[in-house]
Amino acid sequence: MIRFILLQNRQGKTRLAKYYVPLEDSEKHKVEYEVHRLVVNRDPKFTNFVEVTRFRTHKVIYRRYAGLFFSICVDITDNELAYLECIHLFVEILDHFFSNVCELDLVFNFHKVYLILDEFILAGELQETSKKAIIERMGELEKLE
Repeated sequence: MIRFILLQNRQGKTRLAKYYVPLEDSEKHKVEYEVHRLVVNRDPKFTNFVEVTRFRTHKVIYRRYAGLFFSICVDITDNELAYLECIHLFVEILDHFFSNVCELDLVFNFHKVYLILDEFILAGELQETSKKAIIERMGELEKLE
């Protein structure tokens, strides 16, 4: 199960945070700081999986695209490669939807980014893995606006 998803830039500014488990605001800030500290200083030759000492039963799977870190915290027994593909799918959909996505697209269109995220992750579980189906659904939702 996915615990949370974070999109952070290199400076540690959180651009998107979606939590699927309840946490206090102070705890969320600590988690965001710790995840950023872990992924930004990590050598690129290491794997994209980090076991978080704060949560002994969870691990963080991350991927860097340009200046953004996409991080997902999942249960320790979950498949890391499936979630790396989940991150890649999210980036591909964002790239298709925003035509070469950049950090400013995420900042100024955060409501659309959350909508895209909600189309394929529901209650901390991956629901849809078809890029075509998600893009079609987003097209239908765009027509409604």
